[in-house]
Amino acid sequence: MTDRRVRIGFHIKPQHADYARISQAVAEAEEVGADILFNWDHFYPLSGDPDGLHFECWTMLGAWAQQTSRVEIGALVTCNSYRNPDLLADMARTVDHISDGRLILGIGSGWFERDYLEYGYEFGTAGGRLDYLAESLPRIEARWAQLNPAPTRKIPVLIGGEGERKTLRMVAQHADIWHTFADLPTFEHKSRVLGEWCAQVGRDATQIERSVAVEDLPDEVAAGYLAAGASMFTIGVDGPDYDMSLLRKWISWRDSRD
Repeated sequence: MTDRRVRIGFHIKPQHADYARISQAVAEAEEVGADILFNWDHFYPLSGDPDGLHFECWTMLGAWAQQTSRVEIGALVTCNSYRNPDLLADMARTVDHISDGRLILGIGSGWFERDYLEYGYEFGTAGGRLDYLAESLPRIEARWAQLNPAPTRKIPVLIGGEGERKTLRMVAQHADIWHTFADLPTFEHKSRVLGEWCAQVGRDATQIERSVAVEDLPDEVAAGYLAAGASMFTIGVDGPDYDMSLLRKWISWRDSRD
């Protein structure tokens, strides 16, 4: 069981909707009480019509930073392969300032082959992409320390993934938030592995917020995840409708705990 404040994320997948509808979903989700709003870092839809409507991640985050006033914002997750890490650090710092300190840098190694091939990035191997992420995270941190003006706060880093040999080690070394799509038994196991990595690198495992994607009602899954250490629950929705009904139920559950 975690002592952290429970937070509810809303993953607005920027596919199959025009931007006006995405912007409306952002406004609605902030109004109903979501704590964090996420998009994702892809160039094409991941489901439905593969050539359907789609928008780019970081220009959108800049717009969300200006549009919103309370929620934290970020990508679930930025693909490390698509931008020079020093440039990404500067982009994040800029959105951090536009939002008055509400950016979360969600980051991962990348996996969607079509993005790479269509946009001219080298796809390589999963292991190679993870190794590049391990090289990039210290560069991002170093660039933040050099920028003028500096970020408004220590920008929280969210790392997504479950790989036990590389990804969870990076989480232990660099992340403030760990995000997973795992079911409860897998979450419990991976969380133990993360704790072991924290012990190896000298990190207090309780410093890392644990986030999980959920598709079920809170009465069905929340207690188990809470007992296993999760405190952030993120609901993902597709365009063009961006159904808020499950988000509202999770927010009601969160508020009932206060």
